[in-house]
Order: sequence, then structure tokens, then C-alpha cells
Amino acid sequence: MIKYKLLCKNCELKFDSWFASSNEYEKLKKKKLLSCHSCNSKKVEKTIMAPQLINSKQKMDVKVNLEKYQNIKKTIIGYQKFIKENFKYVGENFAYEARTIHYSKKKKSKGIYGSASKEDLKELKEEGIDAQMIPWIEEKEN
Repeated sequence: MIKYKLLCKNCELKFDSWFASSNEYEKLKKKKLLSCHSCNSKKVEKTIMAPQLINSKQKMDVKVNLEKYQNIKKTIIGYQKFIKENFKYVGENFAYEARTIHYSKKKKSKGIYGSASKEDLKELKEEGIDAQMIPWIEEKEN
């Protein structure tokens, strides 16, 4: 099987089509069986195509990107460990707890972390409460 990018000379539409072989394309063209699916014109030609080949540089790029991903993941996991050790987990009550800490003169708390919707974070910001969203990688037990 071979795929060609075809161009209709009548309506300028470009489209892909599969053929059993390059010879099969030539036979269909000679018999005028190729037509544009948009305007039904028989003025259909192959366009210049570049085959997609995988070379050693592309393989190296994939390896480098995988290493970058693994380094970023390792950094995020390090941040998560620090947060778990130094901050109080409040779960889904993050917005409520953040407001309680912010508006209470007496309540001094170490930092908190938990879950909040984007809407909750927007409202906290409007109230002058500093809250940040960070990427979080769920631990998987295998």
C-alpha cells in the first residue's frame, strides 16, 4: 500500500488517497478513474511528498525528551515530599481553611495544602489570599 497526497487542478483541494502500488495509481489515472471527491473533476494529480523516515537523531531526541521528563518528575516528587513533611493536608477543605487562616487574627497555622477548584482559587485571589496551584503526581502502588 502507498499513500499519495493528491491535488485537484480544478478546485485546488488537496486530499490523501491510498493505492495498492504506484503502478495501480498510474493505471487508475490512465483510465481516468481518479476524481476529486469535492467537485468530481478528473483533473487530479499527485503532489510532491516527503516520506517520514525515523533516523537516529529523532531516536536521540525521544531519549533526551524522556530524560527531561524523568528529571522534571523527580523534581516534582521532591517538592511533594517537602510539602507533605512541612504543611498540613486539608483535603477538599482547602478554600475554607485558607480563609480561616487569613481572616483569623488568633489562628496561626503552618502552611496548608489540599484540593481546590479553579473557581475557588480565583475567589481566594480576589479576597487577597495567596494560594498557588502546583502540579501533583499521584502515588501508584504496584
